[in-house]
Amino acid sequence: MGGSGGTDLEFAEPLRIGYVVKRYPRFSETFIVSEILAHEAAGLAVEIFSLYPPNDTHFQDSLASVRAPATYLAADGLRAIEFWTGVQQAADLVPGVCAALDAARGEEARDVYQALLLAREVRRRKIGHLHAHFASVATAVARIAARLAGVPYSFTAHAKDLFHASVDPDRLRRKLSDAAAVVTVSDYNVEYLRQTYGTAASCVRRIYNGLDLAQLDALSPRDRASRIVAVGRLVEKKGFADLVEACRLLANRDRQFQCFIIGTGPLEGALRAQIDRLHLSPRVQLLGPRPRSEVLRCLRSAAVCATPCVVGGDGDRDGLPTVLLEAMAVGTPCVATDVTGIPEAIRDGETGFVVPQHDPEALAAACERLLENPILRVEITARARRLVETEFDVHRNTAALRELFLSAQRVRQEVAQGVA
Repeated sequence: MGGSGGTDLEFAEPLRIGYVVKRYPRFSETFIVSEILAHEAAGLAVEIFSLYPPNDTHFQDSLASVRAPATYLAADGLRAIEFWTGVQQAADLVPGVCAALDAARGEEARDVYQALLLAREVRRRKIGHLHAHFASVATAVARIAARLAGVPYSFTAHAKDLFHASVDPDRLRRKLSDAAAVVTVSDYNVEYLRQTYGTAASCVRRIYNGLDLAQLDALSPRDRASRIVAVGRLVEKKGFADLVEACRLLANRDRQFQCFIIGTGPLEGALRAQIDRLHLSPRVQLLGPRPRSEVLRCLRSAAVCATPCVVGGDGDRDGLPTVLLEAMAVGTPCVATDVTGIPEAIRDGETGFVVPQHDPEALAAACERLLENPILRVEITARARRLVETEFDVHRNTAALRELFLSAQRVRQEVAQGVA
């Protein structure tokens, strides 16, 4: 069923998949774009449905390669008359809409309205399966739309949608129970879901986010400048305040280095103030957002990729950051924390170094070890690249996802034949 080469895929009958996301495109969600591109390379027809328009100012170059059309399910300023018009229009294409709306009990009016719009498009465009990313609002809309349109749905759960304080356990349990398939991005998440939601999560399957390795050549890190690179949104869960403190410790030891932090976010002002207060400018620089091509250039020039993730005060945390996998793929050794699924990729002392969260001293020591030892960098990155090739190839991993889509179709056909 397709391998790492991304060969064409033939379906018994043409299958169209509707991808449902909160916003498209989104600068930080390169893994969704990579997934869609891999599906398209394998011959799968994809259409994208976004609940909100984009609100980023920068976008990734790879977006230009996506063939899938994007449809925005507009619902700003929703009024009662528009809601009922949506019900009536959906009922014209989808028999039994009013009866099926029982599945929407307890859901937000906006989500139900967007589900009506989506169900209508599913019928119009002959979409056979819906797949949502994140177990929050996108899955809520996909779940209702699938019931209305009479198609199966699945979703990929990541991190914030599982661990944030705002997660409603009853709603998530309902999504887990109703879905034809549920995917999550780490073994850690699988265990958490099964322990927390019991039988409702019994069929959850781990499929890692993947990379197109044909585009990511590994370069030797032997002769790299003493440079640390970190990439991510400037938010609490990324742990960049700990990285700045670790840089202070390195500077106090007279270690010559530079640290570049790429990204934007609400903590930019606080981080700049911390850097100034610790007299670390220009050793530590906030570079703002950068296109993926420039991020990769920065990674390839660095001796260390630091990803000091933490669990936020609101429970939010990272799943398994894509930048870690990219660094491993291009030959940059990583130092990361022991948060959620990160140790599944960064195996301490083997494919990188893992330190406790909120421990700048341990973070500084691990970075220093890599900065001063080029032979260690080479050994670490060789093992890291092999692991990425084995576990994180996007073509192999999306083939497993397509098999889930096809399995849901087979079940649906068998049920329909049994009813007939």
